[in-house]
Amino acid sequence: MAAAVAPALRCSLLQRRPLRCGPGVRAVPGAGAALRPCSSRVAQDGLPQPVIDRIIRVDHAGEYGANRIYAGQMAVLGRSSVGPVIQQMWNQEKNHLKKFNELMVAYRVRPTVLLPFWNVAGFVLGAGSALLGKKGAMACTVAVEESISEHYNNQIRTLIEEDPEKYKELLQVIKQFRDEEQEHHDIGLEHDAEATPAYSVLKTAIQLGCKAAIFLSERI
Repeated sequence: MAAAVAPALRCSLLQRRPLRCGPGVRAVPGAGAALRPCSSRVAQDGLPQPVIDRIIRVDHAGEYGANRIYAGQMAVLGRSSVGPVIQQMWNQEKNHLKKFNELMVAYRVRPTVLLPFWNVAGFVLGAGSALLGKKGAMACTVAVEESISEHYNNQIRTLIEEDPEKYKELLQVIKQFRDEEQEHHDIGLEHDAEATPAYSVLKTAIQLGCKAAIFLSERI
């Protein structure tokens, strides 16, 4: 008798026991053993959330920093002959940041904890380069935009290798922004960025800072 009851009892207990959400799995309430991906592990369109987290977080941080750089440059050179050129580039960066703000909400990605630092560092870099004159500001633009374009190209390659169809929307955004960053780079060259004293040293120093910012913003 006990032997006959035991299997039925175990079955009853299993049916009533709530299923725990393991890595990437969640029980659907009221659906017995039916499972679905955990929202904390999978993005809205089925993409691995950690990949999306890193891409959107670092790109948001980069566009935020770029906005602060142009703000610093405009604070110094806003009334100069190059002011309208800087403002035009800044306006595009504002649109970039707006889009990544939307993506942060859509994919529930937290911003990097370093935003307060990038807020100050970006403005100081922009204003400091502008104090070197118009050419210095443009040298900063060339260095930063070259780094960002290269970073976007790396992301594009990664997403295409992974699954270009799944990442289609994000790829379109990144490609558009990459092209506009490249335009900013070219504008800087057209405005004599390379004529800045110690151009190579300044460019190398700024790009080392960009690489460090990218590395940190992806992770924290």
